[in-house]
Amino acid sequence: MKAARLNEVGSDFVIEDVPTPEPGPGEVLIRIGGSGACHSDLHVKSGEIPGVAFPHTLGHENAGWIESFGPGAEGNGFEVGDAVVVFGGWGCGHCRFCLGGKEQLCNTFLWGGMGPAGGYAEYMVVTSVRHLLRADGLDPVEAAALTDAALTPYSAVKKALPHLVPGTSAVLIGAGGLGQYGVQFLKLLSPAKVIVVDTDEKKRQTARELGADVTVDPRDADAAEQIRAAAGQDGVAPVLDFVGIDTTMALGAGAVDRLGIYVLVGLAGGSFPFSFFRFAAEAVMMTSNWGTRNELEEVLALARSGRLVSAIEQHPLSEINEVFERLATGRIPGRAVLVPGTPSSNG
Repeated sequence: MKAARLNEVGSDFVIEDVPTPEPGPGEVLIRIGGSGACHSDLHVKSGEIPGVAFPHTLGHENAGWIESFGPGAEGNGFEVGDAVVVFGGWGCGHCRFCLGGKEQLCNTFLWGGMGPAGGYAEYMVVTSVRHLLRADGLDPVEAAALTDAALTPYSAVKKALPHLVPGTSAVLIGAGGLGQYGVQFLKLLSPAKVIVVDTDEKKRQTARELGADVTVDPRDADAAEQIRAAAGQDGVAPVLDFVGIDTTMALGAGAVDRLGIYVLVGLAGGSFPFSFFRFAAEAVMMTSNWGTRNELEEVLALARSGRLVSAIEQHPLSEINEVFERLATGRIPGRAVLVPGTPSSNG
C-alpha cells in the first residue's frame, strides 16, 4: 500500500510502498477514507513532541471502512464494509484512566498515529473494536476531522459548561480549525455570550457567521478593555485558549473573572506566571487533552443532526507536504483531510 512516512525529525513526508498490515488477534483493518492533517503532527515533525519512533506513519484523525478482522475480532456488531469512525485516543484498556472512560489520558504513545501506525496511508490497523464508532450516514472524509478537530473543542467546552449559566460570557481565543467548532459548541450547548479573539479578520468573520456575538483583534491596544466591555459586570466565566502562546495566555488569564475557568487547548508552548495575585479569586486554570470515546459519539450525533458546519478541504495523500506547509503558515482556514487515491485537490 501507499503510506506517507516521516523518516526523521525535520524531514518532509515521503510516499512509500509498504506492506499492507495484517490485523492481529482482536484487531481490525480499516481502509482509510480520510485522515485529518492535525497541527499536533507539526510538533512531531519538529521534534517538539519527543518519543516517536522513526520512520513512522502519522495520522490520528481517521475514518473509513472495515476491510477485515483479526482473529477474535468478529461478532462485535460490525461487518466487513461497514463505514466507521476511529476514536484515536487508544490506551492500555486496564488502568484507572481507561476503565474510567478517559482512555486518551493513558499513554500518548498508544494513540493511533503516535505509537502504532496511523492513517496517512491506504490502510491502518485499529487495535480493538472498542475504538470504532458507526459512521451512520456521515461521509468518512468529513467524519475524519470530527475525531479531533471537533472532539477536542467539544471536550473543552464541556469542561466549561458548569460556568456557562444565563447572563455569562465566554471568551474563545483562536478561530482556526478547532476554534470554529468551539464557537459552534458554545452556541449549541450554552446560553452564554461568545467573544472570539483572533488576529485574522477572515477568521473573525467566520466566527461571526458561526454565531459569535463579539469579535476582538488582540493586536488592538484596548483589546482587554473590549473584552471587559462586552462581558459586562459579571465578567468572563470561561476562557478557551486554542493558541497557547504567552500573549494569548496572558490575555485569557487576565480576562477570567472570579470563580471562572481558563482552559488551555493550544500546544504552542506558552506559559503564564500563575500566582495568587495574578489570577482571579478562586478561578481554575487547566488543560484539556483531546476527548473521550463517548464524547466523540456525542459529536457525531450533533453532526448527523445537521447542526455542525465543517470547513473541510480534501487533498490526495500525495499532497501531504504542501498541506503541512500551509498548515504551518496558517493558510488553511478550516481543516484539511488527506484522502488516499484522490486524483486532485479540491482545496
